[in-house]
Amino acid sequence: MSEAATRKTIAGPSPQSRPRKKSALHRLWKQMDVQLMVWPGILLIFVFSYIPMYGVLTAFMDYNIFTAHRIFENPWVGFKHFEAFFDAPNFWQIMRNTVVISLLKFVIGFPAPIILALMLNEVRHMVFKRVVQTITYLPHFMSWVIVGGLVMSLLSADNGSVNILLKGVGAIDEPINFLSIKDYFWTILISTNVWKEIGFSSIVYLAAIAGVDQHMYEAADIDGASKFKQIYLITLPSIMPVIIIFMVLAMGNLLNAGFEDILIIAENPLLRPVADVIDVYVYRIGLQNQKYSFAVAVGLFKAVISVGLLTMANYLARRAGSSLW
Repeated sequence: MSEAATRKTIAGPSPQSRPRKKSALHRLWKQMDVQLMVWPGILLIFVFSYIPMYGVLTAFMDYNIFTAHRIFENPWVGFKHFEAFFDAPNFWQIMRNTVVISLLKFVIGFPAPIILALMLNEVRHMVFKRVVQTITYLPHFMSWVIVGGLVMSLLSADNGSVNILLKGVGAIDEPINFLSIKDYFWTILISTNVWKEIGFSSIVYLAAIAGVDQHMYEAADIDGASKFKQIYLITLPSIMPVIIIFMVLAMGNLLNAGFEDILIIAENPLLRPVADVIDVYVYRIGLQNQKYSFAVAVGLFKAVISVGLLTMANYLARRAGSSLW
């Protein structure tokens, strides 16, 4: 090779021969087929989530529904409604119910679909596996009105299946009205939520398990590792990034103790001391009592706490090596 050619090789391609960096608009145009699928979702979020955000201002006003078209004509009251919520006699009861129910749903409901996915992954009889998957998926597609009706029918003191069974085995002498006893409410609520969502939530974990390298299981089998050791040492570490992401999202929803399920199952006023959570309280105060500014203030308080929890959970997840952002 000549000396000139050697210098050219070392120096690299000339600026004229280097590929030009494509502009953002050019890349956008090349990805137009993908963008067309994304933009409707972005537009939907913008229209229904971001544009109505100006309504948050009513938390700092004495809002009157008859001046809804002139929102800025309502008098500003600062943090009056927040202070009223903090000073409410049932504030600590509402916060206790919200936190306890949310934590129970997280502690019991979060690992349940992971355990179901791990068990279904070990099933080798495909017909049985599909039948179990179908049975566990179906409750997710039923509305809470239907699920609430089933729960009320099962637990009814008048010819309810649970009372008939307990009476038949001699466990009770008189029927128990489960839906009017505070001690049973949290158990009924959490059990119903887990039953309704466990199958559908396990889909993501089953998909993650399907992507695990099968050669690792073969090597572990040759080394004599049991199924439990394979799950503990191979499956769980392989799907841990997915578990962490969903755990971060669950932490952001920690104050979302529920609305439809509690509103339907806890229709008995006797259950209010253990069933009154933030979402139900906002509905009762805002729509039934028409205290719109107060209800918006309570909802905004919950949203701020949820964003803080989500940010903290994402920070901890990033330290662990996997996060949302």
